[in-house]
This record gives sequence, structure tokens and C-alpha cells, in this order.
Amino acid sequence: MNIALHLVLFALALPAAAACLYLLAFTLLSQQPPPGPRSSRRLRFDVIVPAHDEAALIEGVIANLRRLDWPAEGFRVMVVADNCSDATAPLARAMGAVVLERFDTELRGKGHALEHAFEASRRDAWAYAVVVVDADTEVSPNLLEAFAGRIECGAKAMQAHYGVLNAQLSWRTRLMAIAMTCFHRVRSRARERLQLSCGLRGNGWCVTHRLLREVPYRAFSLAEDIEYGIDLGLAGHRIHHADEAQVDALMVSGEAASNTQRQRWEDGRRELLRTRLARLLKAAGRADGAVCLDLAFDLLVPPLSYVVLNVTALLAVAGLAMLWTPSAAPWFALAVACAAGLALYVLRGWQLSGVGLRGLVDLVHAPFFVLWKLLLMLRPHDATQWVRTKREEP
Repeated sequence: MNIALHLVLFALALPAAAACLYLLAFTLLSQQPPPGPRSSRRLRFDVIVPAHDEAALIEGVIANLRRLDWPAEGFRVMVVADNCSDATAPLARAMGAVVLERFDTELRGKGHALEHAFEASRRDAWAYAVVVVDADTEVSPNLLEAFAGRIECGAKAMQAHYGVLNAQLSWRTRLMAIAMTCFHRVRSRARERLQLSCGLRGNGWCVTHRLLREVPYRAFSLAEDIEYGIDLGLAGHRIHHADEAQVDALMVSGEAASNTQRQRWEDGRRELLRTRLARLLKAAGRADGAVCLDLAFDLLVPPLSYVVLNVTALLAVAGLAMLWTPSAAPWFALAVACAAGLALYVLRGWQLSGVGLRGLVDLVHAPFFVLWKLLLMLRPHDATQWVRTKREEP
């Protein structure tokens, strides 16, 4: 019986310890980086907004992009009205954007919309690089300056910090803001210090046309951003983190819409685990394989709520086991250490998220959030297309 118990504890402890050690290391390396390099302000950008039935928001995002601190003749706003049945295209056109209308009932999804826009930008041969901004987003004025400075220093792909626009809407959006800060800022700062790839986060990223020619965009999965970031890593390129620039997008607070959104994200990650993990691990053996090794770890480390579930289960089982046999004490000590490391990671995310003391208090809702994620994971579903998430006002 003791052998069986220790095997159970080992099975719980191995993934928990590995994930928590990985996250703790990134926490300790998440100091604020120095300011990014200044640019000559001469580069030209196509800022691409993929939009599927975004009539309610498209004017706002275009107006926000017009306020970018960049020469007006140095960037274009290009809206891809993808399979729209509303007024997205005429509204964007009236706002002065270049509008690409795309109708394809077979090849649907954000990845196909981006491929269409990248190809149109390439044919025009006007812009040096493309930037992707979602339709529900506000960007910091220095977005293009942050990208241009890095491009002129040799970078080919960059990601700005991706945050939550309506973080104070509810306890759920505040927890999302903390979780996204952990994932997008804490980890990305550490990766930049280690010269690794911060990955693409789907919103607020930039890639040069030279790199698009070298690594054509062929990412059509439900996690097309992660997929293309992995493809770049496999080709020997890392994505630079532009910490001083920010894009903030609306997050849904309702359970039904959150379910749909979260299912798409996690289905996409599971598919990439199946199709990309072995290639990343093989590429990790190269002389420059550190980027691919970290991208593999990034896929292997589950979402934060699942790590919390793992650590909680380890604490519970080890604690109960100690009541039966003293030999379980080291497992309980390991569980406590994992919980402490995980707590430091979450608290660092809270500190950088800007949600204030209210967000700290909202962490008491975390068990309910984790339970929701567990039920979501167990629920049968089918998410294979670009389904527009119901938006909420900030």
C-alpha cells in the first residue's frame, strides 16, 4: 500500500514541481527591462485589423489607431472584413481605412483572414512590416515606435504587452487581467532577459515582410498566433518583447461567452501539443535550440488554473497521507514549496496588472474560477471555426 501511495504522490508531484519551478524562475527574472531603442521614424507599417462582424467596434479601433505617435504618411490601417454580414466594411471605409472584403465559406477563421491581408500588403510593396491589432482593442501611442526601434536594431518579429481593457468590469475580468499579466508580462520579461522568444499572443504583434517571405504565414489552427510563433522558432527566429508598448482588449465577463472563448484557446493549444511538440523537442538539440526548448516547455506547462488544481490535489493527498504514514512528510513539504512558488508567481502578476487592492481581494474567487475551468475541460464540445465572441463595453 505504501508503494502505491508513493507512486500516486510521485505522479502528482512531478508535473506540479516542474511547472512551479519553471514559473518561479520566470517570476524572479521579471524585472522591468530598460527602455527600448529609439527609431529613425522612417519605417512604414500596414496595421491590419481582422474583423468578423465588428460594426459596433470598428470605428473606435480605427480612431484609436489614428492617434498613434507616428508620421501619418508612415502607416496605413488595413481592415479585413472577413465573411461579414453587417456594416463593418462601409464603416471602416468611411473612416479612411483600406478595406479588404473577403468571402469564403470554406476557408474560415482569423488565420485565413490574416494570410489574405499579408498577401495584399506584400503585393502593394508599400510597408516594411505588418502589425496585427484586434477590433476590440486600444493601443498605446508608442506602439509603432517600439516596433520600429527594434526592427532597426535587427529584430524581425515583436510582441507588445497584451492586457485587459475592461479589467474593472467584474471579478472575472480582474482575475483574467492577473492571469494574462502572468502569462504575457511576467513570462515575456523573463524570456527577453534570456534572449528567448516571448511568442505571439494574437493581438499587438509585428513581423517584417522580409521574415514573412522567409517563413510564410500558414497558421490556420484555433491558436494561429501560437502556431506561427512556433513556426518562427523552428525556423530559427525569436519574437522580441516590446514591454513599453501595450494593447488592451475587451474581455468577456459572462460565463457563456467565456466558455466559448476559453474552449477555442485551449483546443488550439492541445492541437499544437499534438502537432508541434515533437518537432520542437527535436529542434531543441540544435546549437541554437534554447528558443525551441522553451517553446516546448510553454506548450507543456498547462494553463494556470490547471497548475493550481494539480498543486491543490498534491497538498490534499500528501496532507491526508501524513495522517496515515510519516513517510509522506517530504511529499507534503514539496507540495507547500510548490504552493509558495505558485503564490509568488500569481502575486507578481497581480502587482504588474494594475487592478489594485480590489484585484487582490478578488483572488478569493479563484477557487470558483478554477472549478469553472475544470468543468469546462470535462465538457464535450466542438470549436473548429472563427466564432465571434460577444463583446462587452469597457
